[in-house]
Amino acid sequence: MMIRVENTTNTPRIETDRLILRKFVEEDVDYAFEILRDEEVNTFLPWYPIKDKTKARLHLEERYFNNYNREKSYHYAVCLKENNIPIGYINVSDNDSYDLGYGLKKEFWGNGIITEGCNAVIEVLKRDKIPYITATHDINNIKSGNVMKRLGMEYKYSYKEIVQPKNFLVTFRMYQLNLSGEYGTYSKYWDLYNEHFIEKYNC
Repeated sequence: MMIRVENTTNTPRIETDRLILRKFVEEDVDYAFEILRDEEVNTFLPWYPIKDKTKARLHLEERYFNNYNREKSYHYAVCLKENNIPIGYINVSDNDSYDLGYGLKKEFWGNGIITEGCNAVIEVLKRDKIPYITATHDINNIKSGNVMKRLGMEYKYSYKEIVQPKNFLVTFRMYQLNLSGEYGTYSKYWDLYNEHFIEKYNC
């Protein structure tokens, strides 16, 4: 896979064979709204589908625009090269979990787009000497778990959490991928939640 990185900002612009990964900008609010309003796309996310463009803009501000002020930021709009219009997102948190998150409009599911984009972001993380990434998925969200496996992430453990604002109990599986050196299992969720366990079958 071809990967080209432009270091013009604290959030490097990335190109792959099919994709452009770039910052979200104000002009993307309408496109983001289409992703965030879809009930199926947002079924397994902690927030409810967004109902209006004002809330979509606020979501972008809180989760993307504000992060672009940091020294390093890995918060991307996922766009097809043919039109540079956002069809999804990939982000990596700036705390010690380095949590990988992603979403994609459902008409593009099944084409390896998120896997391609995440692999490109991982290459940038390696270059920046980020030590590892983690990712979690609802046990009912098998497709998300399959993405983690395709990225080479390893299942570590499961835990139960009451997610907000939906306020219901979810069993999450936690995956980890070490990027530079050997690191033990990231144990924050294991330590934080009383109900935790290791599933015996191949997750």
